Amino acid sequence: MKKLLVVLLTCFSATDIFACTTFCLNKNGQVVFGRNYDWITGAGIVCSNQRGLFKTSLRSGDAATASWISKYGSISFNQYGKEFPTGGMNEKGLVVELMWLDETRYPAADTRPVLGVLQWIQYQLDNAASVADVIASDALIRVNDPATPQHYLVADATGQVAAIEYLAGKMVVHTGKELPYAVLANDSYAYALQTTKPLLEKKVPVYTGNNSLDRFAKACGMVKQFNETNINMPVTDFAFSILDKVAQPGYTKWSIVYDISNKKVHFKTAGFSSIKNFTFDAFDFACNKPPRIFNMNQEITGDINTRFIPADKKIQQQVLRQAIKEGISLVNISKKDEEALLGYENGISCKK
Repeated sequence: MKKLLVVLLTCFSATDIFACTTFCLNKNGQVVFGRNYDWITGAGIVCSNQRGLFKTSLRSGDAATASWISKYGSISFNQYGKEFPTGGMNEKGLVVELMWLDETRYPAADTRPVLGVLQWIQYQLDNAASVADVIASDALIRVNDPATPQHYLVADATGQVAAIEYLAGKMVVHTGKELPYAVLANDSYAYALQTTKPLLEKKVPVYTGNNSLDRFAKACGMVKQFNETNINMPVTDFAFSILDKVAQPGYTKWSIVYDISNKKVHFKTAGFSSIKNFTFDAFDFACNKPPRIFNMNQEITGDINTRFIPADKKIQQQVLRQAIKEGISLVNISKKDEEALLGYENGISCKK
């Protein structure tokens, strides 16, 4: 299982080719979160996750495992197994998304149980109702995936947003006044803001040649434009226009817009560019109800609420195998590990 925590990669950007961009818009009480997922495979499923499930984290070496009962239902985007999302939103309106950050240094071993970078997301969707809850969880659990250095952008239904990073072995949080732009790419927030600030304030041009900083500056500029001008466009449409602006042709596989205020999610994929959407009120997250899934890559447009089907191990396996095959140049997942990822759900059950 320790190996699984190493190979479950998401936005690989050692050369800044495979990168991601996230941001949050908040105007007139409507909170919208945008996310581009840039990678070498676009295989993926949308998964509903039930509340009331008892779970135990994958074991990492000699570190303790964490056990919990999911408080909230959620819907997530997954490639490498149903309980290992790259991001998602829960029924309280909490959104968690991750991006690669080379500077990441996770906390050293201590008494806290360990979660991998993907399972950490599901843990938050299961347990946290707010950004404050996510930050507070640092006292209870820690992340330790040395081969997958990540940072996160998190937002909730009240409009609170936080950039959460692990630098020099500690959680570093930017929120409130320390987060003047709710944007994150693949540099630490402090460095990205400091470097691009002259450009954002239109004092002097900044030409860094850094793709991550370029995407950060573009997204910040459009967020600023949205906040300071009267744009006659639905918020979700403007969010997609930002995602289009910072997309990387050939590598942006998914573009996702979470309308947190209305509990509605819109997305498109590189292979199927028509925008699909679903609403949370179409799902029953009761523990005794079967979870549902939707293969992201289908030629369907608009409302897909009725297109979700009961979770199907065969489809989940097909998507996982496609992701493994298409990503083999960077991620090598053995047959044994593949079966472990698919089999993890067998150890999950409703609270007795």
